[in-house]
Amino acid sequence: MSISRLIKNWTLPLSMATGAIVYLVFAGTPALAGAASALSPILDAILPLFMFLVLFVTFCKVDFRRLIPVRWHLWAGVFQVLFIVILTALILGFNMQGQSLILAEAMLTCIISPCASAAAVVTQKLGGNLEEMTTYTFISNFITAIFIPICFPMIDKAADISFISAFMSILYEVAVVLLAPMLLAFIVKHCMKRFHRWVVGVKDLSYYLWGCSLVLVTGATVRNIVHADTTAAFLIVIAVLSLLLCIMQFAVGRRIGRYFDSTINAGQALGQKNTAFAIWIAYTYLNPLSSVGPGCYILWQNCINSIELWICRRKGLERSS
Repeated sequence: MSISRLIKNWTLPLSMATGAIVYLVFAGTPALAGAASALSPILDAILPLFMFLVLFVTFCKVDFRRLIPVRWHLWAGVFQVLFIVILTALILGFNMQGQSLILAEAMLTCIISPCASAAAVVTQKLGGNLEEMTTYTFISNFITAIFIPICFPMIDKAADISFISAFMSILYEVAVVLLAPMLLAFIVKHCMKRFHRWVVGVKDLSYYLWGCSLVLVTGATVRNIVHADTTAAFLIVIAVLSLLLCIMQFAVGRRIGRYFDSTINAGQALGQKNTAFAIWIAYTYLNPLSSVGPGCYILWQNCINSIELWICRRKGLERSS
């Protein structure tokens, strides 16, 4: 197998491995401490740019006339809300404290967070419907915006959060993360048609851009896990629970999708989460240690994505993105 073929077939695992190894090398080599400090703010600034480009390229391929809700959107949203309510009720009913509360908060952030903005990239590679996935991304962000300011003050009395401020903060993120690249893609599609044809003509451009962003995200995730102020045993418990939750959400989503001939879409909708957002809300409103949960989740969801892409490739069903 050639190097180019290897990179193409295993982009996601290679991206995660590269991010983890590069971080560990810089963190474990005292001579590189200065370079690491200098590069850190640069990489933090580059990541949002990569995500913007991923979504811009993806939205260039969207038929904006088909961005309408469909039946599986309702059921995916219902189950996300159901999971949120059940876990919140368990936290309150058992009056969880200490490590049990941290575990529950870690899982809740992985449930309450919206569908990942880049889920449309994987959905397209797997042969799913790009427009349906994009539409649900907006729906899930509104679900998140409503339930975070309701649930978080109930489970963490110290959470300094009001409904209006949290709702508007999340809507602002939606505008920046989703609407800005969508608006630019719409303008390019209708006013810069030659450039638009070039963008959509580059095979798998959004997928490889996403792979580059995953290198940075994985490095940041490993950094957070390494510097977590807790025991290795507790970190393993969080990692295992986040794996089980990840499998469950993908499985429930795919089960919903089977009834509407949208297995790929619904699985990605419930399973693939905006973990960068989840880490942010954990740090901002809950115990910071709970951010390890979504940090582990991002690794698990991309392992599942890699397996799904491998199966799709074996069947000859993989598409360009």
